[in-house]
Amino acid sequence: MRTPRPLPAAVSLVAVGAVVALAIWRPWQGSSAADAASAPAGISVSRSQCGQGLTDVKTGRQTLVVHNTGDAPAEVDLVELGSNKVYGEVEGLGPNTSAPMDVQLGAGRYAIRCLIEDTDAITGPSVTVTGSDQGGPAVVPVTKNDMLPLVKQYEAVVATGVAQLVVKTDKLRADVDGGNLVAARADWLPAHLAYNSLGAAYDAFGDFADKIDGSAGFHPLEKGLWHNASAASLKPIADQLAVDVHGLQADLPNEQVDPNDLGLRAHEIMENALQFELTGENDQGSGTSLNTALANLDGTAKVLAILDPVLKSRYPGLTDVQKWEGRVRVLLTAHKTTPVGQLDRTTREQLNGAVGELLESLAPVAAICDVRRTS
Repeated sequence: MRTPRPLPAAVSLVAVGAVVALAIWRPWQGSSAADAASAPAGISVSRSQCGQGLTDVKTGRQTLVVHNTGDAPAEVDLVELGSNKVYGEVEGLGPNTSAPMDVQLGAGRYAIRCLIEDTDAITGPSVTVTGSDQGGPAVVPVTKNDMLPLVKQYEAVVATGVAQLVVKTDKLRADVDGGNLVAARADWLPAHLAYNSLGAAYDAFGDFADKIDGSAGFHPLEKGLWHNASAASLKPIADQLAVDVHGLQADLPNEQVDPNDLGLRAHEIMENALQFELTGENDQGSGTSLNTALANLDGTAKVLAILDPVLKSRYPGLTDVQKWEGRVRVLLTAHKTTPVGQLDRTTREQLNGAVGELLESLAPVAAICDVRRTS
């Protein structure tokens, strides 16, 4: 499992069909007064002039330009007053920096909210927009207070999962230490699936993630078990794997899941499954990649179940997520005992297509669940 990608500096919420999508731009950065003066004129962002210049706004699709005229980095939201919905946002806007904000607005009253370091949120002057065009997707902000109970709930689920992982890994180690490689081959998969169903917590595992399921741990053990390695050569690997799993369990109370990781991982878990399991790249001989992909899907389902209180009122596309999650589950369950390389072309296309649709429907979850300041 890989570490998360960095979030973009500038983001707006735009319509793509009926789904929220992320459009990303790089800000224009002025390194001198002359550069700043030549930047596009736009809406000011600062402690004293938040939202000045929000005047030429209409209904429909348009691009606004925000310019940080202050001396501190800022986040910028375009909000609908009353509903508090965010229609566009720019993150990490540095001093003397401009960025476009692509928005699609309906009739309503809007304002710029400036979120500047070491300063309470500032809401600029409002502007009333009239017209018949429909507004695009928007996000009701998710706050840290919304997410913290969900994080605690998820951490409890992970702790239970890690305890099960410990039991299964100890059994696998006992098989190898006892020289019973037939039993070890049977017990390797349940232990491996126990880890891969943990889902969004893996970034909180630190170095243990690579030790357990990277170039060490499960994968070299798998390679040896399915390529006639001796018990003596596999014993150090199995012993170290068990040590690392116990180390993870002992360290777990010291680790915290980042609230933003829950939404981000909902997409990334299955993205990893598509890249590494459905291609067979991670298979070291056991032919169990589709089992692992199914465990990844279980991990995604756990995340979505935890996030449901936040998502059900904010994401109309949740029904599509559920639809494609069910379709992927049916396909993986039907073919989980088949090595990826032995899948017929039709099945492979069905799997890739269904996972692709699931990923598309999961893509907005990270933006919706991103913790936002509102005060």
